[in-house]
Amino acid sequence: MRRFLFLILTAAAAATCADDPWQAVEKLKSGTEIRVVKKGSTQPVTGNFYEANDERLVWVVKNEQQSIPKDQVDRIEARRQAAARVKVEGKTATEDPQAAKEPPVGMNERPMAATTSTSSVTIGDKPPFELVYRRPLGSPKSVQVKQ
Repeated sequence: MRRFLFLILTAAAAATCADDPWQAVEKLKSGTEIRVVKKGSTQPVTGNFYEANDERLVWVVKNEQQSIPKDQVDRIEARRQAAARVKVEGKTATEDPQAAKEPPVGMNERPMAATTSTSSVTIGDKPPFELVYRRPLGSPKSVQVKQ
């Protein structure tokens, strides 16, 4: 009985979350890079997420905090928090001339070991923006046909 009740409550909670796409915006972490398209605009504004509630979205653009009412937001895209994008590699190799069985070269009778070191730094791309919120379209008006 308890399991059945738990399943019903879990399903109801999931259905509620699915009905309100704004909850995905409210769950974003502060500092997440977002792109906001305002209603009636074609150019997105890029900034860092600060907070969201049922009435508005607050984000930081060029060290200036801005807010916009929820009903004026057309679309919000967020960039996932990526793992480290910088990869550092280093290699060191030592060659033993005795292993090559080469005769000594130059004035020095003893063969000398050679050491080679290489290092590289690779910087990866940022992850792409992913859609978090799209303003729901209004329900279509029913058209009455006159007969």
